[in-house]
Amino acid sequence: MTLITLVSALAATMMSPTTSGQAAPVMTNTVVVDQEMISKGMRMQNPMVGGMMMSAQKDIIDNAVNSADHTTLVAAVKAAGLVDTLKSMGPFTVFAPTNAAFGMLPAGTVDSLLMAENKDKLSKILTYHVVAGKFDFNALARLIKTGRGSTTLMTASGGKLVAMMNGAHNIVIKDEYDNVASISTYDVRQSNGIIHVITKVLLPR
Repeated sequence: MTLITLVSALAATMMSPTTSGQAAPVMTNTVVVDQEMISKGMRMQNPMVGGMMMSAQKDIIDNAVNSADHTTLVAAVKAAGLVDTLKSMGPFTVFAPTNAAFGMLPAGTVDSLLMAENKDKLSKILTYHVVAGKFDFNALARLIKTGRGSTTLMTASGGKLVAMMNGAHNIVIKDEYDNVASISTYDVRQSNGIIHVITKVLLPR
């Protein structure tokens, strides 16, 4: 039997009606479904932060404590008494400075801020990094476009941050002293908001 004859025979068999008592062949889309599930999982997967995966099912605090790059931020949040706030429903957008960002502050600044007598000052600085609502890269980019190059974000401390594009795919955040921080990791989803990792500590007036 030639290959052409074999293919023709198979095609005829598949196209012929089923006889009584025979079950029609069941066609499934199992492979397609699996591919869709995998694709969805990839879209929903959070970026790694501080060498650890961040879970979109955990809140901001429960994720932050797992990041090796944010131990200073976590210590500061605890010292300022903001743990319960950042574990609440929100949603919040947090611009999270890394340990390296805190290390760029003048020598002794972090140690001073962690002292009990400076709790209010520390709280003001930390809440200056928090914006009510959930603003991912696309949402920020839309606001910047609407604002013709920049948008002002009101922070939980009552201060203002300015978000601007730096190229087509990078957003920078400017504080009230005109210090500019780049966002190094975008869209880290949390159960109560979103985190963007930034390269500098932002300072309010």
